[in-house]
Amino acid sequence: MSNTKAVIPGSFDPITYGHLDIIERSAQRFDEIHVCVLRNSNKTGTFTADERIALIHESIKGMTNVKVHQYDGLLVDFCEVIGADTIIRGLRAVSDFEYELRLTSMNRKLNDKVETFYMMTRTDYSFISSSVVKEVAQYDADISEFVPKHVEDALFKKFNKR
Repeated sequence: MSNTKAVIPGSFDPITYGHLDIIERSAQRFDEIHVCVLRNSNKTGTFTADERIALIHESIKGMTNVKVHQYDGLLVDFCEVIGADTIIRGLRAVSDFEYELRLTSMNRKLNDKVETFYMMTRTDYSFISSSVVKEVAQYDADISEFVPKHVEDALFKKFNKR
């Protein structure tokens, strides 16, 4: 059996239970999962890349086949660097698919050896996004159902709440 490696890219600003759902389920199906914190030029980050990586590491404790990286280049180049031929993208709703399809089409043009697998998040997490969680946290509301405790604490600290 060959060593299967997959990449789960995202901004993870911050990591949510929706992200963790995709990571955990993927880790059961691939030998190695590489969570890749990418810079999104369309988003201004609340957390630095180093802070996001620390939050992810804390969230994945015990998942021995999951590694976390930060990369500033093209995702397909990162895949080549680590020897992965699969990208896993989480989908919450049909509205995510159009955006993801464009990314997948471009990635295929750039490197047709890398396949993209789409994974639907569990229904419980289908409405969760990092952006919505951050917005709710700014109003000092309970976000414990959406993010792990250490992420909740980091958000409230960032927004000078609690």
